[in-house]
Amino acid sequence: MVLEETDNDSVFEPQVTDEYVETQFGDVHCVMMGTVKANRPVILTFPDVGLNHKSCFETLFNHEDMHEIVRHFAVCHVEAPGQQEGAKTLPAAYPYPSMEQLSEVLPGVLKHFGLRSVIGLGVGAGAYILARFALNYPDLVDGVVLININPNSESLMDTVTSKITDWTYTLPDKILANLLGKEELQTNQDLVATYRHYITATMNEANVSQFLRSYSNRSALEVERPVPEGNINVRTLKCSSLLVVGDNSPAVEAVVDCNSKLNPTKTTLLKMADCGGLPQVDQPAKVIEALKYFIQGLGYLSSASMTRLRSRTASGSSTRGRIHSHGAEEKRGRARTDISMESVSTVNQSVSKSTEVAC
Repeated sequence: MVLEETDNDSVFEPQVTDEYVETQFGDVHCVMMGTVKANRPVILTFPDVGLNHKSCFETLFNHEDMHEIVRHFAVCHVEAPGQQEGAKTLPAAYPYPSMEQLSEVLPGVLKHFGLRSVIGLGVGAGAYILARFALNYPDLVDGVVLININPNSESLMDTVTSKITDWTYTLPDKILANLLGKEELQTNQDLVATYRHYITATMNEANVSQFLRSYSNRSALEVERPVPEGNINVRTLKCSSLLVVGDNSPAVEAVVDCNSKLNPTKTTLLKMADCGGLPQVDQPAKVIEALKYFIQGLGYLSSASMTRLRSRTASGSSTRGRIHSHGAEEKRGRARTDISMESVSTVNQSVSKSTEVAC
C-alpha cells in the first residue's frame, strides 16, 4: 500500500488525547496524537529511563520535518508505570514490572485504542521493551526504530561506574551516565543541566529508581542471526529494523552488537557522526530523514512525497553517498528503498552484511 502526500505545507495540529490504560501490571499513561486510520499502523513510542514522552521525544516530534509523517500516522506515546510527568509515588506494595512484563502491557494498549499494528520507536530501555514486544508479537509490529538498543543483560552500573567515579552516586547522576557519553558529560554543561532539570523537576525519582532497577536486571534478548544454509528458524526480529546510535553515545558497542545478532536482510544500522547519546535531540532532522525512508521501505509514503526532502538534502551538501537496502522485501517485488542522507558514506563490514549508514 502506498500513501500519497498532499502539497499542503500548512501547520498541522493533530488532536491529542491523554489517557491511563489499565493493564495487568498497573496503569500505563498514554498520549494519543492524531486520528487512527484503519489502513495504516500507528507510531508507538517508548522513552528511556529517567525520561518521559516530552523530554525524550518532544524535540523530534515538534520539528517541522516531522509534520510530513504525523499528517498520515497517528502517534501513541506510552510511558512505563509511574514515569509520566508529575506522577505520584507508586504504592509501597506495588511490585514494579520486569522488562518482560512491561513489554506485555503493550498488547493491552493496542487493544484499548483499537490499534491493529504499530511502527515502534524506542530509546534505551524503551527500545529494549519494543524489541521484546516485536519478538513476542510479530503480527502486531510492522517495523521498529531502536535508538541506543542494548540487547545484553549486563548491569547498567558497569557502564555508570566507568564514567562517574568522581561523582556522588545520586539517581540523576546514574541516569545522566546512561543517557550521555563521556564527552557530553564533561563538556556540554548546558545539555547536562537541562536533563538534570528534567529528571529532578518533572520525574518522580522514587518511581524512576524502580524503573532503573528493572532495566538493570533485564535478561538478554537472546536473538540470533539467521545463517544462510543453516537454521533459518532462529529467534530474531521478523520485522524491518532501524538501529540508531550517535558515535559518541555510551551505547555504541551495544548497538553494534545488537546489529550483529539481527537478520541482515531486514536490519539497517545508522551511526550518526558528531552525535552523542540523544540523537533524536542532537540531530532530529537526520533522524526524521532516516525515519521517512524507513517508513517508505515498509510500503508507506510514496516516492513523490520524498521530493522536497531529497531537494533539501542535496542543497545541503555537495558530497553525498547513497545506500541501497537489499532485503527480502525486494525479492517479493517491493520497491527498493534508497536512503539518501547528508554526508552519508557506505561502511563495508567484514563481519556483518547488514546495511550500515554513517552520517
